[in-house]
Amino acid sequence: MNPTYDFTGQVAFVTGAGSGMGLATAQAFAASGAAVALADIDETEVNQAAKYLTDAGQQALALVCDVTDEDQVAAAVDRTVETFGRLDMAYNNAGVQIPPTDAADESLDQFERVHAVNLRGVWASMKHELRHMRTQGSGAVVNCSSLGGLVGIPGRASYHSSKHGVIGLTTSSALEYAPRGIRINAICPGTIDTPMVGDMIAKGELDRTEAEAGQPIGRLGTAEEMAQAVLWLCSPGASFVVGVALPVDGGYTAR
Repeated sequence: MNPTYDFTGQVAFVTGAGSGMGLATAQAFAASGAAVALADIDETEVNQAAKYLTDAGQQALALVCDVTDEDQVAAAVDRTVETFGRLDMAYNNAGVQIPPTDAADESLDQFERVHAVNLRGVWASMKHELRHMRTQGSGAVVNCSSLGGLVGIPGRASYHSSKHGVIGLTTSSALEYAPRGIRINAICPGTIDTPMVGDMIAKGELDRTEAEAGQPIGRLGTAEEMAQAVLWLCSPGASFVVGVALPVDGGYTAR
């Protein structure tokens, strides 16, 4: 049984909220009483996701946002505050995966793309969230890294460097903002059963059986399990947790 939280009167901002872990987290925030701003580059998906919540009587705002464009990120965060009056929680989840590549053959375009979304997108999102939170003197930010932020895997140098960078952003910013009443942490998901992972399996970039066997728990994680980790980090139950890169990976990094 999952724990329950009461986020009534609070506002959450989630990137990559149109599907997968972002969608599951936005839904979990809303189910716990928060007003939720859902940001995603896919207009159709994010509008459908927000409509599902509002049709259920929950407060939700759809925002079309490309996190590689800082101006779009700033506008999305500002719109959230204009609409709901404040910003209490943020989950910076938007990310992309790239095919495994020999480090000597990696293209500059591929390297720059994965860093633009996975690292610069988190930087821009956190930057503009913190501008509002520091005025309030309160808030909780969770960034999405990966087990790839904690370990190395052959063929994944560029992706893993972007996810290692997220942890660097998280820990340094956490030290800066903890004295101001704002907690910043990261989750490091393992292989999770999301549309992105499904696409990797379909393209032959990932073998599901091997991925399941590589996680000591013996299965893929679910988006809902990642959402529960995010909500806990944003909750009063994690009030003394600062600057952590939390593995949520079925034991992968414990080996």
